[in-house]
Amino acid sequence: MTNHSFVVCAYGDSPYLGECIASLKQQTYSSEILLYTSTPSRYIEDLCKQYHIPYYTATGGSIGKDWNAALSFVTTPYVTIAHQDDYYEPGYAQKIMAKMSPKTLIAYSDYYEFKNNQKVTVNTNLKIKRLMLGTLAVFPSWKWWRRRVLSLGNPISCPAVTYNLEKLSDFQFDPEMKVSIDWFAWAEIAKKKGRFDYVPEQLMFHRIHEDSETSNTIKDNTRTKEDLFMYEQFWPKPIAKWISNYYEKSQQSNTTDTKEGKFF
Repeated sequence: MTNHSFVVCAYGDSPYLGECIASLKQQTYSSEILLYTSTPSRYIEDLCKQYHIPYYTATGGSIGKDWNAALSFVTTPYVTIAHQDDYYEPGYAQKIMAKMSPKTLIAYSDYYEFKNNQKVTVNTNLKIKRLMLGTLAVFPSWKWWRRRVLSLGNPISCPAVTYNLEKLSDFQFDPEMKVSIDWFAWAEIAKKKGRFDYVPEQLMFHRIHEDSETSNTIKDNTRTKEDLFMYEQFWPKPIAKWISNYYEKSQQSNTTDTKEGKFF
C-alpha cells in the first residue's frame, strides 16, 4: 500500500485537466490518485471514469475551503495537491518521496513555466525564485531562516509541494485568501519544528494562461492587496508598503505575453 497521494483539485471544466491526470498516472512511484471538486460536472466525472480514479465533491466557496476539503479525503500520510492546469514529470513523486524524512514538514521541487504553448525553464523570475529556493535549503530546519527568506517573497510553487500530514495534523489553509494563500501557508508552517526539504530539479510545470485563477486575481487587484498583507507579516508597515509598491509594476509576468516581471 502506498504512503503518498495526489489529490487533484478541479474547478470548472478545464481543458488541461486530462493532461494533468495523465501525468500523474505516468509517475514512476506508486501513489494514490483522487480528484476533488466543488463544481461537479459530467466532464469531470467522465475523465475520472476514463482514468479510473475516485471522484469526491463537497460544498466549496473559496480556494482555501476547497483545498481543506480535498485534504479531508486523503488517507495517506503524504499528499500533493495537484492543480488541474499543471503537469508533473514522471519522476516527481519518486524524487520527492526519496527526500522525505520523519522530520519533514513539506518537501518541494524546482519547477518551470508553460506559457504560450512553450516550456519556459529560464527567465529572470525563475532565476530569482531558484536562488531563493537554494537559500532556503541552506538551513532547512531553522525557523528564523525560513521566515527571513519568505519575508522577501514566495519562491515555492504550491503544486510542487508535498505535505507531511502527520506533522501538519492541525494545519489548514486560510479560507479567505485568494492568491497569497500558499505564501501565507508556508509562513505559518515555517513556525513549526521540522524541515523544509528541497529537490533542485524542475519536476513539474505551472501553466500560465489568461483564464488561470492567478491571472484573474492580478487583473482585479487582489494580488496587490494580499501581497501587501503578506509583507506586513514580516516587516513594519512602511517598509512593507515600499516593498509591495516596488514589485507591483512587475505583475505582468503572469500574463500570456513574454514579458518577465514579478519576482515573487
